[in-house]
Amino acid sequence: MVPIVRTLFRSQQLSTTLPLADLAPGSIRQASDGWHTVLRIQGAQHHLWLKEAPQLGVTYAAELALDADFEVRANASHRLWRAVNGHSPGPPFHRLSAQRRERLSLALRALDGHMEGASYRVIAEVLFGRKRIPERSWKTHELRSQTIRLVQAGLALMRGGYRALLRPPPRDE
Repeated sequence: MVPIVRTLFRSQQLSTTLPLADLAPGSIRQASDGWHTVLRIQGAQHHLWLKEAPQLGVTYAAELALDADFEVRANASHRLWRAVNGHSPGPPFHRLSAQRRERLSLALRALDGHMEGASYRVIAEVLFGRKRIPERSWKTHELRSQTIRLVQAGLALMRGGYRALLRPPPRDE
């Protein structure tokens, strides 16, 4: 059993509640594990899972499992609390750097070429430009190795590695 931490959303104004009345009809979905909805508050999306059908005017508590994702869940809960109380939700917990986004983009483009049957040379020409690809020393060129690594990274993402994008990289503490 996973330990649970309960956090009650309380504000300085006793009248603050989750804005469930603002939900579009049909936006609350019942599933076998409970109720799911997305609250949009101040331009941010907050994905909620409720054990029971949502009720207006009820005080809700956040239950956070003390597992590897605790820090992510705690941050998401804090962002929701801030939004419900009229504050800016603040920055997302985990942002990809521009360099990481560029590499992911290249990996997905390389994967598309690979899935279409293109050779590594053709993929490299599309990604890096034909002028950068040598005529003779292609087999030992650094762009060939980089293209192969990009295709491998794209295949890993396709096989489920994309989930790692949702979690921050492990930190040394």
